[in-house]
Amino acid sequence: MAATLMKPSAFLVLLLVAIAANLVNCGPSHADDNVRDACRATRYRELCIHSLASFSGSAKRSPYRWARASVSVTLSEAKKVQGYLSKQKKNGGAKGRAKAALSDCAECFQDAVDELHRSLGELRRLEKKTFEAQMGNVETWVSAALTYADTCLDGFGGSEGRLASSVVRRVENFTYFTSNALALVNKLASGGGGRR
Repeated sequence: MAATLMKPSAFLVLLLVAIAANLVNCGPSHADDNVRDACRATRYRELCIHSLASFSGSAKRSPYRWARASVSVTLSEAKKVQGYLSKQKKNGGAKGRAKAALSDCAECFQDAVDELHRSLGELRRLEKKTFEAQMGNVETWVSAALTYADTCLDGFGGSEGRLASSVVRRVENFTYFTSNALALVNKLASGGGGRR
């Protein structure tokens, strides 16, 4: 029986060899390729890849699914910014011009959230015979969400302080998400792709 037992060091060597062999076989998955391929159409590719990676398995190579996923993620981001702005408004720390800019920005983000909701709803009910008109609507609404964010940023132009820089950082980040969503929506529209 003692002859059949391996020495601990021999077992450890075999285990390490097996692990190393598995690591060599672990290249990028098809899912990684899917998200990278989809994000080629976007301006902020790393953000696109990071924010949409979880959809790789389900979206595969479907422009429809990528556009829908991107609008959904952008809507979530808009809600986060909206919640932050609402909280800052309630705190009442902003004074003068910053207070007015914060109030305007909160309104802009309510409108941006509405536009993205409409876009997502339209994407969910795409039909072949009305595809062009529906995609025209989606492109318009996602563009409008981006315009609302730009309007918010304009209101904080030249403002200084921690609140202003925090708002600007969050809103700029939202514009990157929105730009990516618009690129994927445009890709779907130009491909005439329908639901698949």
